[in-house]
Amino acid sequence: MSVVGTTPFIKPMTSPSSVSPGQRRHTLPASEFRPLNTQDAISVFEIEREAFISVSGDCPLHLDEVRHFLTLCPELSMGWIEEGRLVAFIIGSLWDQDRLTTDALTLHKPHGSTVHVHVLAVHRTFRQQGKGPILMWRYLQYLRCLPSVRRAVLMCEDFLVPFYRKSGFKVLGRCAITVANLSFTEMWYPISGHAYMRRNMTSSVGCLNGRRSPVVSPDGRRSG
Repeated sequence: MSVVGTTPFIKPMTSPSSVSPGQRRHTLPASEFRPLNTQDAISVFEIEREAFISVSGDCPLHLDEVRHFLTLCPELSMGWIEEGRLVAFIIGSLWDQDRLTTDALTLHKPHGSTVHVHVLAVHRTFRQQGKGPILMWRYLQYLRCLPSVRRAVLMCEDFLVPFYRKSGFKVLGRCAITVANLSFTEMWYPISGHAYMRRNMTSSVGCLNGRRSPVVSPDGRRSG
């Protein structure tokens, strides 16, 4: 199954010796973090499908739902791109209640202050490299740049609770949502209380790209 980013990696045909001193060569960055868009939807879904279906038989977000959230709230997503290829991603949306309900699986509440992390997944080629924790850390730093966000929440199976604890999430309790015969633990991460950081982050895009400061488990299993 081929998974590529929105911009294919094309090796320049011009040899270094033929480039004049004043000519600038354009190459793709080796690694970058950016919001996703609807053009990324198929790549996102291919990674997610491979990661989830083999484990649970279903995906947290189907392709139409991926497109739905990347249309409504692309700024709450983050993709890790290496040489033009999507290698890992997170998709989130806003929620406006203290706990998750079934509606949180499909709705985006623009005036909410809670980010619901729907899914984190890593391409199979890049698993067991620590990319899951790194991407989650970058995502949480990015959320601190969004003034209206007060916390992040997610639901995960019990065996993933230690992974999210290491990322700073705390257990809220059993989640009211069940899927088939699966039950979940609901966890949260405090985003508020970082006013100093916000004052020094004049651009959320700059924060995302790491210029001003800096769900599936890392092995690609279900994390809500």
